[in-house]
Amino acid sequence: MLGEDEHGVWVDVPGGTLARKGDAPPVTWKTPVTMLFPRNAWWTASFHIPPHKSDLYIDVTTVPEWRDDEVTMLDLDLDVIRLRNGRLILDDEDEFAEHQLLLNYPTELIKQAEESARWLLDAVAKRQGPFGGAHLAWQAKSIMNASN
Repeated sequence: MLGEDEHGVWVDVPGGTLARKGDAPPVTWKTPVTMLFPRNAWWTASFHIPPHKSDLYIDVTTVPEWRDDEVTMLDLDLDVIRLRNGRLILDDEDEFAEHQLLLNYPTELIKQAEESARWLLDAVAKRQGPFGGAHLAWQAKSIMNASN
């Protein structure tokens, strides 16, 4: 963990880290990532460094919950992605619609996920809140930690 601020908990994920989604096999993250887990919001954000194709990748999730040093949340399919060229994408709307039926998402969960996605698109486009460069100081701290 890198630390906390008004935006939430910032975590350094070094390149080579293994991550697992549910029961799926683990995948190796090739490049380092600085992640933000807000305290009371329906998303988690990953701030990437080059050569990763995206600058910012946000998963719409249930509110992240911490137990000791482990964080868990449910990924609700929708993703807000800002590419390096500034292009903004709302991804996996089809998957979200399919899972609403397949997994019988409650109405309130669907509403929260859709509201979060709309808010995120607007905040990222305007570079507001944590999407206005707050991650840069945390990435610098991560680089300093790695060099020590």
